[in-house]
Amino acid sequence: MLSIQSLDVAYGGLRALSGVSLEVARGQFVAVVGANGAGKTTLFKTISGTVAPVSGAITYNGRDLLAVPPAERAQLGIAHVPEGRQVFASMTVMENLEMGAYTRAGRERWAQSLPMILELFPILAERRDQLAGTLSGGEQQMLAIGRGLASAPALLMLDEPSMGLAPAVVDLIFERIHQVHRDQGLTILLVEQRAAEALESCDHGYVLETGRVVLQGPHDTLMSDPRVRRAYLGM
Repeated sequence: MLSIQSLDVAYGGLRALSGVSLEVARGQFVAVVGANGAGKTTLFKTISGTVAPVSGAITYNGRDLLAVPPAERAQLGIAHVPEGRQVFASMTVMENLEMGAYTRAGRERWAQSLPMILELFPILAERRDQLAGTLSGGEQQMLAIGRGLASAPALLMLDEPSMGLAPAVVDLIFERIHQVHRDQGLTILLVEQRAAEALESCDHGYVLETGRVVLQGPHDTLMSDPRVRRAYLGM
């Protein structure tokens, strides 16, 4: 579904990504883990089109994604849930979800998507008329994920969904992410600093350090790798 080959990205002459290659097959749950500054968010911004690469290729369902204007990439079925949630603070919960459903697929499947989202996150049903800016951090993260799901995506990209949240809320968020993947077969690409949670249920994982992929492999291989266990799992 998504193929990234030899991707280089630079900011002001400083290399943020160097030779990054990554594959996401349809229906897979792929996790990219790494410390702050590893290049995880830059990777997502390049896929979404808000950052232009120096070199490399990105194909999505066989199409050259770099040739598609950023504003049109969501119409291809790519939903990007950004770092820091970035909900529309002055809009209600329902208005935020409706904004997510602006894609063709989102509009066509709204009647099915909305009940699914509210079942995943019942607190959003309770808060449906509340301004998003007044929600707690965890509720805003649930809303951001729900807004992404409202577009009826083929690929859901989640950028640091655990950021700034209490451990119990993080556990709930990851449980719901796994549930969506398991029950709907949705393709998920997750970037996350908390490696244990990210790698726990992924099909395939990548370890990013200072803009380079230093390790990759299926779930069992990464979880048993002594470098991953020592550096990221505290074992």
